[in-house]
Amino acid sequence: MTVDVLPVAGSVFHLPPPPGGRWTVAEYERLPDDGQRYELIDGVLRMAPAPAPDHQSVSGLIFYYLMQYVQIAGHGRVFTAPIDVELSTTTVVQPDVVVLLHGGAATITPQRIVGPPDLVVEVASPGTASYDRREKRDLYAAAGVREYWIADPGYRAVELLTLDGATYRAEYVYRGQAVIPSIVVPGWNVATDALFG
Repeated sequence: MTVDVLPVAGSVFHLPPPPGGRWTVAEYERLPDDGQRYELIDGVLRMAPAPAPDHQSVSGLIFYYLMQYVQIAGHGRVFTAPIDVELSTTTVVQPDVVVLLHGGAATITPQRIVGPPDLVVEVASPGTASYDRREKRDLYAAAGVREYWIADPGYRAVELLTLDGATYRAEYVYRGQAVIPSIVVPGWNVATDALFG
């Protein structure tokens, strides 16, 4: 059986908003553990649909290769969702993969990552693609995330965005045997096709 109508990332309506209508990180921390994946975007609580198997496979492969080039090589740490990344007092996101280099702007606390990671990877799916390419792109740029990869399993391609001032500059879309020319990941030399299995 196929499903022709898919859920998308969107605002949360089943939980009552806090007084004043805008959520803070403190209120976000008190959310019930109901199995949903919440994010806080400029004081608005958002919920993303559960990831599909293709999404998880690609996310796992990207995490695997980044672990080799960053964490195992001794350059920093790599995390995979779900992990909270606090970008401001009203914004907490859960990127698919997060890279923190030694000496970067982000810090790791017992509860979450605070501050901008050096690299964020989002694996686009039908329910999150526009969210990843608009709202999250703008949030990551404003927060100072140096590099943003949007991986698209349907096209087996990765779009590379690099920070230029307070906005992202689109470099290229990479696929096949092309290697993403990362300025963040030391020595990255993985053919893009390998990230999609």
